[in-house]
Amino acid sequence: MPASIRFGLERLIADPALRRPLAGRRIALLAHPASVTRELTHAVDALAALPSLHLTAAFGPQHGLRGDKQDNMVESPDFVDPAHGIPVFSLYGEVRRPSAAMMDTFDVLLVDLQDLGCRIYTFITTLRYVLEAAAEHGKTVWVLDRPNPAGRPVEGTLLRAGWESFVGAGALPMRHGLTMGELAHWFVATLQLDVDCAVIPMDGWQPAAAPGYGWPLGVRSWINPSPNAPNLSMARCYAGTVMLEGTTLSEGRGTTRPLELFGAPELDAHALIAAMRRLAPHWLQGCVLRECWFEPTFHKHAGRLCRGVQLHVEDPAHYDHAAFRPWRLQALAFKAIRTLHPGYPLWREFAYEYEFDRLPIDLINGSPLLREWVDDPAAVPADLDAPARADEAAWDETRRPFLLYS
Repeated sequence: MPASIRFGLERLIADPALRRPLAGRRIALLAHPASVTRELTHAVDALAALPSLHLTAAFGPQHGLRGDKQDNMVESPDFVDPAHGIPVFSLYGEVRRPSAAMMDTFDVLLVDLQDLGCRIYTFITTLRYVLEAAAEHGKTVWVLDRPNPAGRPVEGTLLRAGWESFVGAGALPMRHGLTMGELAHWFVATLQLDVDCAVIPMDGWQPAAAPGYGWPLGVRSWINPSPNAPNLSMARCYAGTVMLEGTTLSEGRGTTRPLELFGAPELDAHALIAAMRRLAPHWLQGCVLRECWFEPTFHKHAGRLCRGVQLHVEDPAHYDHAAFRPWRLQALAFKAIRTLHPGYPLWREFAYEYEFDRLPIDLINGSPLLREWVDDPAAVPADLDAPARADEAAWDETRRPFLLYS
């Protein structure tokens, strides 16, 4: 990845010609803790410092504008930014969609959100909601583009019609391989939105380049886009390990390696890994699985010693970006548990992202397909692989017109 890479925010700040259409217009910013310049200045501070921009409001997605909530599914309040005196509206508090009063505070909304490249990451849904609101209220949206740290690979079944939710913004696979700017164009086209939407693309982003394969590793600092997204390894694993949120297994929240490992007090990790290798060894390529022990300090199994498995994807000698398939790997772990212990209480039942009537594991996957495959004793890996491969091929064609980078 070239050292000269510039994200959309930096291009906007550096180029007065890019900012010229914003002159005399009221500007709002939708951002989170990872919305920073290369010098690690937060976007709201960097934009407020430009005399040519009139910043009148800001918006924070899940976990807040500057980062205020550690755990998942904890709401953030509205507040007045102490440094700039502008209102900061929460889109993960009393509302998920911006209200008419919120929309009335600006003319142009700048969206600067670091994504993880996974359908369930709620910043994608927030992007959809603000685009729809902008179309309804006649506002302009500019997306300041950032890298997809999971790169271009595509994996998982498509979300089925009727399964849209706050963790499922549309008919995307689990790992979609697009940037937020590319997703914005896809939403506008797919939803047929009549909205003034522009993307400020990055300069120099090479999504296939080693060693980051999407993230400019060694060139840019990693800032957590959400509290439990501490590093690139988590971003690579997330399209699989996020499914653990719909299970009784710990996903490592309450440890220093969240969403890179999983386990439970009663789990036999040695037998589990062996069963996974028997069932579908080719689904374990591209990474190393290591048996481990951990004790979460909060969340599931807090204060109890768990035996589990950690996914290692950081060593170039072991990590194969093209071969690694985290969604299949995690699905295989569920299948191996069900094979070893048919009665294991695997699926968690609770209110998940304001959904009360559907199982979290189904919301996460955008359909019951994966859960039904896990629970069917006669189902084999090929029975999940076939629909996934068909959906992946279809999505690869669907996304092609929206790709902004080679």
